[in-house]
Amino acid sequence: MTTTTAQPILTPQMRAEIEAYFPRYPTKQAVTLPALHIINEHLRCVPEGAIPELAKMLELSPAQVYDTLSFYGYFKSKPCGKVRAWVCRSISCSLRGGEEVLEALSEKLGVAPGETSGDGKVTLEFGECLGLCDFAPAMLANDTVYKNLSVEQAGDVAAQLKKQADAK
Repeated sequence: MTTTTAQPILTPQMRAEIEAYFPRYPTKQAVTLPALHIINEHLRCVPEGAIPELAKMLELSPAQVYDTLSFYGYFKSKPCGKVRAWVCRSISCSLRGGEEVLEALSEKLGVAPGETSGDGKVTLEFGECLGLCDFAPAMLANDTVYKNLSVEQAGDVAAQLKKQADAK
């Protein structure tokens, strides 16, 4: 009988970044969320295979890591685009045209909300609240905030998102 060992998902660099958090937190379990962010930053997702590896590092069960992972809609198991764009659909943004902006961006990018463009550049999603009610409708694309969006701006914004993805 032959057994195959799966290739590790967590790279030495990811492990080092996660371990750097250990002295900053009271327990290894408390490092779960920052560790998931590190994995997501490197891989643009948190693959299922990373869960047992992370659990071992943090001295937790895989179920404990999965519990944290599944609580946050932010983490996906398959890679997202180089740019992840969230159009807010909270009440303020919705009342000021956020749903229409999302529709227009979806059309301009050729991707349905919740999906990634065929070229892997942009993942378009809706956000429940970005905390930018004063600037509704708003969008967050990676670290870039877009304020007071309109349907008329969708073409320009879509082009900016693609350009941002090309720069990564």
